[in-house]
Parts: sequence; C-alpha cells; structure tokens
Amino acid sequence: MATIHEIAKLVGASAPLVTNEILCVSSIEAATSSALVFATDSATLAVALKSPAGAILTRPALLSPSSDSAPASDPHDPRLLAVADPRYAFALAARFLRSKKSSSRDSAPRIHPTAVLGAGVRLGQGSSIGPHAVLGDGVVLGEECEILANVTIYSGATLGNRVLVQAGAVLGATGFGYARNSATGEYIAFPQQGTLAIEDDVEIGANSTIDRGALGETRIGAGTKIDNLVHIAHNCVVGRNVVIASQTGISGSCVIEDGAILGGQVGLGEHAHIGPGVILGGGAGVLSHKKVRGPGEVFWGRPARPLKQYLRDLARLSRG
Repeated sequence: MATIHEIAKLVGASAPLVTNEILCVSSIEAATSSALVFATDSATLAVALKSPAGAILTRPALLSPSSDSAPASDPHDPRLLAVADPRYAFALAARFLRSKKSSSRDSAPRIHPTAVLGAGVRLGQGSSIGPHAVLGDGVVLGEECEILANVTIYSGATLGNRVLVQAGAVLGATGFGYARNSATGEYIAFPQQGTLAIEDDVEIGANSTIDRGALGETRIGAGTKIDNLVHIAHNCVVGRNVVIASQTGISGSCVIEDGAILGGQVGLGEHAHIGPGVILGGGAGVLSHKKVRGPGEVFWGRPARPLKQYLRDLARLSRG
C-alpha cells in the first residue's frame, strides 16, 4: 500500500489534493478506488476519468484547456498525476508497490518444498525459489530475487539483487565448446569451468539459457531484459539495460554494449561486437568477428546493415 502522495513524489508529479491509498496498478476496465491507471491519449483519459480509479497518470498536454486533444471530462480531477511518460511512470509505480508489499512480509527467503538446493547455496533476504527449481552447489542469490518453477541454476552462478528468472530457464550450463583433432576428425570437450554473473535487476524469460564461461566469465549487466527462448553462449559479455527479444541466438565470446536492442530471431556469430545503443531489427544476423556500431542506428538483414541500405538492397532485388 502507498499513498497517492508517495506515488506522485516517485514519478515527479505535483502533489494531488486527495489522500487516496493505492494498493495496486490496474487496467482502466478493472480499476477500483485503490488502483492506479494510466492514459496516453484523450479517449483513454476520458474513460479513466469516469472510472473509480484512485489515481490516474497522464500527459500534461492532455490537461491543457486549449489542447485539441483535451478530454470532454473534467481535466481538474484531483486524482490526476501529470507526467511526461505515463507508461513508464506506471511501470515505476508498479515496481514500487511490489517492493512495499514484499517488505511487509517476512524477509526470510521462501523455498518451495519441491525445490532442490545444493551445498553452500546462499539466498538474500526476500528471495523466493519456486516449485522443482534446482540450485547447484555454491549458487549465490542477492535480495528479492524470484526464481520460478523448474529453473535450473548450475554451480558457479552468482545473481545480484531483484533478479527475476521465469519458468524453465537454465543458467550456467556448460557451453558448446569442442577441440577437433584435424587428423581423425574427433571432437573432445573443451573445458567449461568458468562462471556466470548476473547483475541487479535483470529479468530472464521462460526457457532461456545462458551458459557459463569456458575458462573465464559470462556476464549479464544490470537492468538487462531477456525474453523467452533466448540463448546466450559461453564467455559473452552483455552490458547494462540491453533488451533481447525472443528466439535470439548469441554465439560464444560476443560483446553487446549498454543500451543495445536486439529484435526477435537475431543471430550473432562468435566474437561479434554490438556497440552501445545499436538496434538490430528482427531476424538480423551479424557475422563472426564483425563489429556493428552507431548509437541509435537501426540495422537489418542478413548480414546486418544500416536500415536505409537494407531497404535500397530490397528495392534493387524487387526490380530484378
């Protein structure tokens, strides 16, 4: 539970005239008097104002009497909280409310009776381990981590604070690395004895896999969000606040710098290097040992190239 004044301070809005208690975030349709909702356009705001919601996040422009998009309902409703980005503020408030709810519970780690924990596992305050999860010897979790059903975390993995791992993910497995005898063609496993480090506020989707380093470390930077069915191979370094969409495959020893965005089904060859803020569109492919740079620039295609070039190439192909 939080007061509307706490929510206003958190999101940088002016203090409202009401003193509503906010218990949760909600859709407008399901809102109650203790729910926070958001509206980014005039039509949605008009519906929100008619709802029983306890607080409404919206854009300042929608509250201006001179605005063509101002709602027909009263723009001076005391529940209104004006912010530059209502959707982001809504997510921020949701996290704040979850945190307050967690802090009100017993801070001891919660472990489902079917979970399996190896020797020397360390769990931070407020962390939870779901049904049939398996944590290998020496795994370390920070505070308020949430490990859902059927997750496997191998020995040598360290997770920071507030890490969310969705069902079925596998963290710290041995990488796909082999040495080949050139004379006989025989493959033998290259040692996969490194570690996996996942920093604070990382979220990992269902059935995603992240391999440990071979001799060194695989690292996932703070705030990075990984979708379902993503594979990250051994020795990769993923920066802070990176977004990786579903079915992306990242080969060994790749570097993805801070703020990069990888769309669905992106493929990176080994030792590829993605610069800070680069955007790789869905299905893009980067060849082994290639570097892709240009903060905020969109790359598409296989092999990935700047979007304008990719569209020109498509146009030439269509002309035959």
